Amino acid sequence: MLNNICKTLREYHMVSPGETVVCCVSGGADSMALLFALYLLAKKLNIQVSAAHFNHGLRGEESDRDAAFVRDFCRGYGISLYEKKQQVTPGKKGLEAACREARYAFFRTLPGKIATAHTADDNAETLLLHLIRGTGLKGLGGITPVNGGIIRPMLMTTREQVLAFLQEYHIPFVEDSTNRTDDFLRNRLRHHVMPLLRQENPRLPENLSAAAQRLRRDEAVLDKISREEATCEVERLRHLEPAIRCRVLGRLLEGWGVREPAAEHIAALEALVFSPNPSARVSFPNGVTVQRCYGALQKAEDSPPLAPCAVNCPGRTETDEITITCCPAQKAWKEMHRFTVQPQGQLILRCRQPGDEITLPGGTKTLKKLWIDKKIPASLRNRIPVLADDAGVVAVWGIGPNRKRLTDTGVEIRWEAKHKETEGDSNGE
Repeated sequence: MLNNICKTLREYHMVSPGETVVCCVSGGADSMALLFALYLLAKKLNIQVSAAHFNHGLRGEESDRDAAFVRDFCRGYGISLYEKKQQVTPGKKGLEAACREARYAFFRTLPGKIATAHTADDNAETLLLHLIRGTGLKGLGGITPVNGGIIRPMLMTTREQVLAFLQEYHIPFVEDSTNRTDDFLRNRLRHHVMPLLRQENPRLPENLSAAAQRLRRDEAVLDKISREEATCEVERLRHLEPAIRCRVLGRLLEGWGVREPAAEHIAALEALVFSPNPSARVSFPNGVTVQRCYGALQKAEDSPPLAPCAVNCPGRTETDEITITCCPAQKAWKEMHRFTVQPQGQLILRCRQPGDEITLPGGTKTLKKLWIDKKIPASLRNRIPVLADDAGVVAVWGIGPNRKRLTDTGVEIRWEAKHKETEGDSNGE
């Protein structure tokens, strides 16, 4: 077992000379074996070894017994020990997940590398758990040998080897009574499924754990390629290999605030990529909405519609973005931002309304159709100023005046942007 641990430590560059390694110890067989193995190897590896014990407070006196056992063992061998006791209650993902989160939150406060006692058997069980629940290549990779400052030196060591090591060195351990029950899926796999599979192949834990590590390497390559291919452009996404595209899309969702995107979330975003609707959108957890803006995907940040504003005629009217000046016309103007019309009723600056249409040199179109043709993102359309009166649209910002409304005499209307970026609104820039 010691050779297996040394091999794993070297292969994954888990520790460096002079480092401190904190071994997470529950008092069970696996963690006691890891603690004593690192204790024996400390001089050879030139590392400092300490221990950490987290008491979940779930088993009353038994939990306190385990803590006392670890405390006495560490005291006997002169191993420094970090302890914490915290009553853990089930969260949204259940009791097991809540316990794991509480443990790792404690471990992250400790100095040095954190070593956990996951074995080849644990890795095999994890792979089967992921298969049962449904997973991709990442899930089939099982337990990560190194995750930041957390290392797993026993992933190439079987539980059988652990028990033999403990017996050889006469190392005691305690057993968590909940491990004997079938309350948790992992326990049911351990008690009933794994023994049946071992009858077919006694080396099943080693083989499955080795397969998980090979799959993890494959996943690392695909992940690297997907990072190099990162894009929001629809056309590029469509031409990516599906295995790369789904990873790119998953990373986009994470960046937009979808925590741990599931397969169905990635599939929904992929459908958006191939949707014939250039303004389609999809809602995701955490209030995230992603939309197609013609050739690109983006997180939807809808702005409120432009509030209606009465225009002084004659006179000067100012909004946050536009200044409009109306005065008696001295000549016929037909420019985009300066034109002559005969207003009918009150002039209003507002957003588009259903049925609005405008006549331009190329003919008459509804504003909806015009903005689709110009590929203006749907999220921006309600912010484009429309000048209208009782007879309909007089002019549209960035488009120009309605040709049907131009006259030789009447009112000269001049509007200009207060900010340069407003100039590009109608082009979706």
